[in-house]
Order: sequence, then structure tokens, then C-alpha cells
Amino acid sequence: MNQVIRYELEGDVALWMLDNPRKSTNTIDQAFLDDLEACITRLQSEEGTRGAVITSAKALFLAGADLNDLERNDEVMRKLPPAEMFEKVFSLSRLLRKLETCGKPVACAINGTAMGGGLEIALACHQRFVAEIPGLQLGLPEVQIGLLPAGGGTQRLVRMLGIQAAMPCLLEGKSLDPQAALTARIVDAVVPRGEIVERAKQWVRSGPDCVKPWDKEDFRMPRGAGPMDPRVAGLLVVSNALVHEKTADNLPAPRAILSCLYEGPLLPMDLALRLECKYMTRLLIDGTTRNMVRTLFINKSKCEKLYRRPADIPVTQFTKIGVIGSGLMGAGIAQVAARAGIEVVLMDVDLATAERGKAAIAKRLNDSVTKGRLAADKAESTLARITSSNDYAALRGAQLVVEAVFEDRGIKSKVIAAVDEIVGPNAVLASNTSTLPITGLAGYSKRAKNFIGLHFFSPVDRMPLVEIIRGKKTDDATLARVLDFVQRLRKTPIVVNDSRGFFTSRFFGSYVNEGIAMVGEGVAPALIENTARILGMPVGPLAVQDEVGLDLAVSVTRQTKADLGDAWQPGTSYPIVEKLSAGLGRHGRKSGGGFYDYPQGGKKRLWSGLSDIWPAREPQPAVTEVRRRMLYIQLIEAIKCMQEGVLEYAADGDVGAVFGVGFPAYTGGPFSYIDHLGAARVLRECNELAKRHGERFKAPRLLREMARDGKRFYG
Repeated sequence: MNQVIRYELEGDVALWMLDNPRKSTNTIDQAFLDDLEACITRLQSEEGTRGAVITSAKALFLAGADLNDLERNDEVMRKLPPAEMFEKVFSLSRLLRKLETCGKPVACAINGTAMGGGLEIALACHQRFVAEIPGLQLGLPEVQIGLLPAGGGTQRLVRMLGIQAAMPCLLEGKSLDPQAALTARIVDAVVPRGEIVERAKQWVRSGPDCVKPWDKEDFRMPRGAGPMDPRVAGLLVVSNALVHEKTADNLPAPRAILSCLYEGPLLPMDLALRLECKYMTRLLIDGTTRNMVRTLFINKSKCEKLYRRPADIPVTQFTKIGVIGSGLMGAGIAQVAARAGIEVVLMDVDLATAERGKAAIAKRLNDSVTKGRLAADKAESTLARITSSNDYAALRGAQLVVEAVFEDRGIKSKVIAAVDEIVGPNAVLASNTSTLPITGLAGYSKRAKNFIGLHFFSPVDRMPLVEIIRGKKTDDATLARVLDFVQRLRKTPIVVNDSRGFFTSRFFGSYVNEGIAMVGEGVAPALIENTARILGMPVGPLAVQDEVGLDLAVSVTRQTKADLGDAWQPGTSYPIVEKLSAGLGRHGRKSGGGFYDYPQGGKKRLWSGLSDIWPAREPQPAVTEVRRRMLYIQLIEAIKCMQEGVLEYAADGDVGAVFGVGFPAYTGGPFSYIDHLGAARVLRECNELAKRHGERFKAPRLLREMARDGKRFYG
């Protein structure tokens, strides 16, 4: 016992020190639960002990449940009867209820970030002190990964704050700093770090009331509860509608949390806690939660910890890099590198163009300062690390050079050859291309082993993903160095092998292609765009193409045609894009019109002329059919990428799809979702779609084999 919680007596007060010796961060696992129960039982039995103080020996107070355990035990949990699963889920809630009704005061000295179950433990205590530490956060973020706070979080918070005030913390996973938590009345005092434990002990010794308000007969829910209370009746109706609008009912966790807020306040606390765990059990039975936890937490963490990094290669500490091309992408890369403390040379064809790129960075930094997202001195130091230039000689000493010029093989070849002559023999040369094969571009360099793809996403300063593309001759040292670089930028890297379009562009391109192809078939553009949002895509395929530029799509396609020669086959969307761009001069947002019109000072709207060129067919297809087409074409492309070796691990594909191109988070990514549906069902759907819509829906060989053998991508 007491493996992870040390029980120390300091006079007449027990100090419970959270300190798991096997982990760098305190988390809730079975050992933690066993120790917590032992501590509560001992406190109740010691007559001379007035109460207890809970604090942490680590930098973080408590990070919540160990979600890796959830993944490791997935197979076991799947097979449990619901009643047994409920008891497992209820174990923490049961202990925290025992804690708050133990008969002695327990104070929480929160001396580090407390998230999820960490904050729920604090809420179960009778008094909460939080240390005044920069960066310390308190929150219940479970909804962001498809869960709900099942340690009493929904029921204690709503009884402390009222339904309306509790909603942002529960439905958005909003976290608060110490002062904000004090203002919200989630904590009782903010004190200096060095005084927090002593203040908590003093409070315990003062002989305070240790009966929670909701356990007293005169308790009334703050600001009302229930559908008959006019103070909250309208709020409950509106919040349900807002959740539906934001999630299209694809995410079960927000609905479950709303149910807890609607039903729980009408029940006694003990029943309300069981109700909360009932909804949590339903979420765990639903595969959506498992998918989201796996990808949004476990796989993302694996990527950020560089699980694909080759071993035994020293870590590179980057001090200077070069970026060639000062447009939106190049300037964005320069900005995030400079923000990470790296000196950057930002180059373009002439100094004036490079200076304009730096000026754009300055404007973005200034906007961040104005909005309170960045300190003024940080913005100033970031900009000072960027040097504008049009002289390749300025790249001497750079450990990495990223070319981010136009998607034209001829332009890129000249840039790569010029960089090759300047930088040192160990410098990494990277291309920020989104489509051109890396192995081909590496042929323009004298050292293909140092050449690699670094595909950033726009806007670079906000998008978390970087797709690293390994060419056929890229060596392990180069891969290791760029992984170190991406980690330094605090981005999430995935590693893929070379292919035209790599993974993310191929995957997302299939979605855009299918949406545009439906326009040519006479499917109403509004039906296509609205169904995409129902599916859970952040933007409709037609709007995406307008943002990227129809002229760019035509240019890339023509480059592909030149590269492939007789082997080239046009995609189903190409005639439509070419007609609008090359034929009508509608290049997208930048030209004021593409699939949409973009009137000055007004909202964009679908161009009415589309129906003149591609008349609407009658009857229109059902929403379910349009949804299936856009979903399954992406699943098929993901399977092809795995089959062809572009992807080696499902984790890279799922993280890349969700964080790079906005594939619906509730799916957990294409591979998690295929496992969720089952390969046999996906195969049947593909066969049906292929009969109706063509060979592009034909099931890949890998899918047929998985369906035959009953295999999954995970487990």
C-alpha cells in the first residue's frame, strides 16, 4: 500500500503526497485508487488526526486518468457486461464520495496543473488552495477526447456554480488559470507557492465545517435546475440546439454531458453520481470514445514523443535555418521557427519581396499581441531573429534549408541546386511541396540522402501537423534531424514514405475530388456543402477548392500530366475545375469567384451560374448517399496508402487525417473508423458504391484480405 500516495503525519494533520515513483506525471490508475482508499480509511480511523491536506511532489498536481490504460485494456473492456463496466467506471466516483463524506476536513493544495480527474479530486475536497504559478491550469477537458468527467465533475461543478456557469468548463473543456478559477469560485484562495501547504494545514486545524452544501437539507441549486425552472428552462433548450448545430450529433460526449446537467441536479447527490457514471459507461461502450482517445491523445502523444525517430542518433540543437520563398507558407515557417528561438534567413527573388514577407510576419505577431495571445517582448524578439535576403550566401551555416516556392518543378530544381552549392555537407535540404514526389526533387541535389519533405499546413502558426516525407534515398540521420526540428517547433510530426501527394494530399484530395465530381453529375452544390458539414468536415469541398485556388489545381494537374506522360489519367473533378478556371477565369476567392461568389463587404454565396453549366438532376440523391460517397472515398484512399507502403503505421494516418486535414475527430481517423465499422462492412459498402458510381470505389486488395481474415489495423 501507499505506492503512489505517501501518507505523512505532521502533528495532527495528515499530508497526502501524490508521488508516483514509476511515472514522471501523477495519473489515476488502479494503484492510485488503492492508495486513495487506504488513505481515506486510515484518516477516518485515526482519532488524533484532525484532517488531511492533499498535494503533489511533482511539477503537475495530477493529470487525470491514465488513458494509456484505457487503450491497453481495450480488448478486455469490450467484452465486459455493461454492469461490470459500470462498476469499474464508478470506482473513482465512489472513493471521492467517501472522501467528501469522511467526517473530517480535507483541503487540497493544488501546486501544479490539475486536469480531469485531478480537478475532480480537488472538487471533492472541502477547501481548495491553488498556488500562484505561471502557466498553471485547472480544467475538465474530457469532452475534447470524447469523454465526460466521471469522478463527480459534472455534478459537483454544477452544484457549486450553477448550470450556466458550469457549461463552458464541461461542454468546451475550457481551462482556467488560478485567478480565473478563483473568480469563477472553483477554488477558494490563490496563495504563493511556498505557503500553500501551510495555509491548507492551518485551515484544517481551524475546525471548519466539513459537510458539503449539497449534503445539507436546505441546499438549493444555484440559479435553478430542471425544465420547469424559468431561470434555466430556456438555457437547456438552446444549449441542446447549439450542441446539435456544432456537432451534427456525431459526438456523443456533449450530449451525455447535457443529459448529466439536465437530470443530475434533480437527484440527490448519490444518485446523481451514479447517473453520471451511467452516461460515462455508455460512452465507453460506444466505439466513438475509444477512437477519439486513441488518436487525439495516445497516438498524438506518440508522434510528439517522436516514436518514429531512428535510435542512436544524437539530438540536433538547431540555431540557424533558411527558408526560401516568403509567401504565406514560407513566411509562416519562418515565423514559427523564429518563435522557437532559431535564427532564420528568409529569402526570395529580390530583397523587396523578402521584406514584404517579413512585414507580413510582423503584422501577424502584432495582431497576436493586440489580442493578448503573445507578449510584446516575445513578438519583438521573434521578429529580430528573422533576416530578409535575396543572397544565397546568407544561408551559410544553416543546418536546415526549407524551400517553399511555387509548385513548379523547374523553379524548385534551380533553388535546390543553388542551395546545394552554399550549405555545409551535413545540412538538411527540405521541400515544403504538397504534391511533388520527394525522390524526384532529391535528384536535383548532390546529396539525396540529406533531402526530405517537410509539408506544413496553412496557416502554419496555427496548424499543429507537419507531414515528413522520406524519399527513397533519405537516410536515418536526416529523418532524425527533421524530427528534432519539428519537435522544437512544438508541432506534431507524422512520417510517411514518398508518393505523389504523399498521404494527406492524396487523402484529402479524394474528398475534394468527389465533391466537385458530384457538381458535374448535377448534384446541387448546396447539398454537397451542407452534407460535408453534417459528415463532420470543417469545410465543404467546393469552399476548400476556392481557398486553395482553382488555378493552382489546374497547374498541379498539368505538372502531374507532364511527369506521368501516357500513364496520366485525369481525375473526375478536373474537367469541372478547368472549365471554371481556365475557361471562365474563376480561380477562387483570390479572383472574387470560383464555386462561390465573394462580393466585397458581403458574405460568400454559391455561384448561381453553376446550375447553368451543370443543371441539377432530378431527383436529387439522399443526404445519406452523398455522405457515404464523401466518407468512403477517403477511407479507400487511406487503405491504398497503407497497401502501397506510403504509410507504415495506422497511427500516422489517423493523426495526419484528423490534425492535418480536418477528418472528423469522432472517427478517430480513417483506420480507427474502419476498425470501428469492421472491414467486412466497409467492403460491402465499397462494393455497393462501386456498382453505382464507378471503379474509384473499388475495394483495395488490403481491405478484401482484412475482411476475409477478420483483421483490424489496431489490436
